[in-house]
Amino acid sequence: MNVDVDMIVAAEAWEGFDGLETLTRACVDASLSESGAALADGCEMSVTFCADDEIRELNAQWRGKDAPTNVLSFPTPGPVAARPLLGDIVVAYETVAREAAEQEKTLREHTAHMVIHGFLHLIGYDHETAAEAEEMESLERRIASRLGLRDPYAGETAGEVDEAGELNEGHVDTI
Repeated sequence: MNVDVDMIVAAEAWEGFDGLETLTRACVDASLSESGAALADGCEMSVTFCADDEIRELNAQWRGKDAPTNVLSFPTPGPVAARPLLGDIVVAYETVAREAAEQEKTLREHTAHMVIHGFLHLIGYDHETAAEAEEMESLERRIASRLGLRDPYAGETAGEVDEAGELNEGHVDTI
């Protein structure tokens, strides 16, 4: 099973990220393989790499939160196996770069985590309950390990308040 990934670089800052397309493809492939999700034949999705101002507008419009975030996922409605268009992922450069520095991760590692996390939301995973969060985080860890990356949740502390005054639940924002 393969997913056609339409990658859009909408912010100049991402243009200096060598291997962004290769990393994105590897994250999608590893996530698909590790999750075992059954997708529609010829399934497509998009990943947009944007700036904070663009993701802030999307976050305000779709989530009612007038602040930038690291990643947003927009799954297409319906059963995953019947969706030729899986959905869209949007990743914001400034927030991801800042978080990577704060968490002592490379930009590559944190970007990979955002793509993996966003993809899992597109195929139906969520973290609204503790059980869902544990299942999703466990899968993210396995995917990261498969890609030779460190544990994406190592060093994160849930329960802290972020710069926007929101509680950090140890997860990223999605639609």
